[in-house]
Amino acid sequence: MFSRKDLIFSLITGFYAGFIAWRILDFLNTPLLKGISFAWLMVWVPVLWILGVNLGYFLGKWFIFFNQFGKFAAIGFTNAAVDFGVLNLLIFYSGITSGILFPVFKGISFFFGTIHSYFWNKYWAFSAEGGSLPVGRRGASGEKANKISGQEFSKFFAITFIAILINVTAASIVVNFIGPQFGLTSEAWANVGAVIGSAVALVVSFIGFKVAVFKK
Repeated sequence: MFSRKDLIFSLITGFYAGFIAWRILDFLNTPLLKGISFAWLMVWVPVLWILGVNLGYFLGKWFIFFNQFGKFAAIGFTNAAVDFGVLNLLIFYSGITSGILFPVFKGISFFFGTIHSYFWNKYWAFSAEGGSLPVGRRGASGEKANKISGQEFSKFFAITFIAILINVTAASIVVNFIGPQFGLTSEAWANVGAVIGSAVALVVSFIGFKVAVFKK
């Protein structure tokens, strides 16, 4: 069931995901839709996150993994915002949008998104199911689930490393081999590549985290 924790975390992640998206769209000189500022994303994105998490719980009545996937998707899109924010910051300061340094920039930005991903996934999407038990029975299981262990952390980064390779490879193919399409600028196309890379990595990460890292 959608909890107070889900509400608070949806609002927090949605707010700064919306803020980062607003700043990126401004950087890309994206035309305003009917003159409405993209600053409204700081309001609309949290609402979308709340709806998405609730949709996950609704679908979870038939397919239980959706109970986690709704939250994982919200975190994933927020990770993408952090990822793209760092990427565009590097592009802004360097003026470089392609070539040999693009994979380096993409690897750096994805690394920051990954650190963000670990803590949100551990304490929200894949948080201890033991947390729903009465206090007297929660004890060891809750503490164990919430403790950051070296083994768990190493598994997380092993899965993340694979996801980084997939993310960077897919993004680099789109940017360096396919090149800008549909009249898009090189800056906009760099973000298209980042979106495609992140989408592929999202699926790989969810399966890996659920099966190997945060399994109950």
